[in-house]
Amino acid sequence: MQRSKLVAITASVAVAALALTGCAGGSGSDDTADGPITLEYWAWGTTQKPLVDAWNEAHPDIQVKHTDAGGGGDSSAKLVTAQRANNAPDVALVEYNTLPAMIVAGVAADISEYTGDLAEEYAPGVWSQATFDGTSYGVPQDAGPQALTYNQARFAELGIEVPTTWAEFATAAEQVRAADPDAYITTFAPAEFGGFAGFAQQAGAEWWTVDGDQWTVDFDDEASVAVADYWQDLIDRDLVLAEPLLTPEWNARLNEGNVLSWPAGLWAAGVINGVASDMAGQWAMAPLPQWTEGDSAVAFQGGSAAVVTTSSEHAEAAAEFAAWIGTSEEAAQIQIQEGQYPASLTGQELTLDAEAPALMPQQDDYWEIAAQIAEDTIPEISWGPNVNVASSAFQDAMSAAVTNGTPLSGALTETEKVVVDDMKTSGFDVTAE
Repeated sequence: MQRSKLVAITASVAVAALALTGCAGGSGSDDTADGPITLEYWAWGTTQKPLVDAWNEAHPDIQVKHTDAGGGGDSSAKLVTAQRANNAPDVALVEYNTLPAMIVAGVAADISEYTGDLAEEYAPGVWSQATFDGTSYGVPQDAGPQALTYNQARFAELGIEVPTTWAEFATAAEQVRAADPDAYITTFAPAEFGGFAGFAQQAGAEWWTVDGDQWTVDFDDEASVAVADYWQDLIDRDLVLAEPLLTPEWNARLNEGNVLSWPAGLWAAGVINGVASDMAGQWAMAPLPQWTEGDSAVAFQGGSAAVVTTSSEHAEAAAEFAAWIGTSEEAAQIQIQEGQYPASLTGQELTLDAEAPALMPQQDDYWEIAAQIAEDTIPEISWGPNVNVASSAFQDAMSAAVTNGTPLSGALTETEKVVVDDMKTSGFDVTAE
């Protein structure tokens, strides 16, 4: 699907929604002439506090208060509720795939007048993730191409080779269970919409496509079903855990060395370090296994932009903060240290001279591998206008499938129906494949 088509349609829907809500753009002029101001910032992950601390030290006239409002999905839902009450934070981190929905809901303000030449700080494909029909709705912060973060020490202890294909990954899963009955190679988390989407896109799936004004939705296409069947087989054979991530139970297994890998975005190193910092030096990163040997293309899982909300009374200062944490050299160094892959060109260049993330200080080639993975990302990954609905439906259907022992592929069909029905209700011309 051409991203420009999504851009035009999403932007037109957003304009209508913003006009109806009366929230077109930031709501206030806000210079600091009358004294220091305080911005509220919602963002998740271990990188955010040090970013805010560095900003606050360097900008005494504009202080930022950071709140972790939960991960991308949780935060976006809370943002919509807060915006309706006109008390959303000034700035919020929003995943690229949910930004269209945040625009339609009137959460993300048009900050074009404040972004100036900021586009030059990014590769065009990255800048386009937060810019629709020439209108800037956010400043990209990080990019999350999928990779395999794995417990190198445990792999070596159990004699497991790092898999380069998903077929090899399944074999390695068998070997892990045979070598240590308490250990699993990884977790299949039914609520991980972005993770499964990345696996499916890597296999060739396109869940939303559009031709003119006609949308087609296809969540249970051949590629997606094949991916579901792959994980179904591993679950049925008790070769992977089927449970949520980052629960106290999961964190304990991870720290005990009984969850050996996490195929996810490059940000996974920072997340694991946040819950298992004592394991620093045991983990490493490798390219994501391939569905077809020799095909190194991978999808983004996550990646986010800082948006100024329509509730903010300090839009200019908020945009200045968003730009600094997204493009400054100091902010990029913090991202790199925490294991985030910066979205800015400055940050990506700095990674090549940087030390590896705190979780894997021994991996001298970490950033070289990360750069190659980033080059191999699929360039045109597009999302429909109701990703938030799709994510919620996916989580419900997948969780029910795991709980009830029904096929994961059936959850894809259920998700598609919810997505199509919602788009029809919203006035889109849409068909299901």
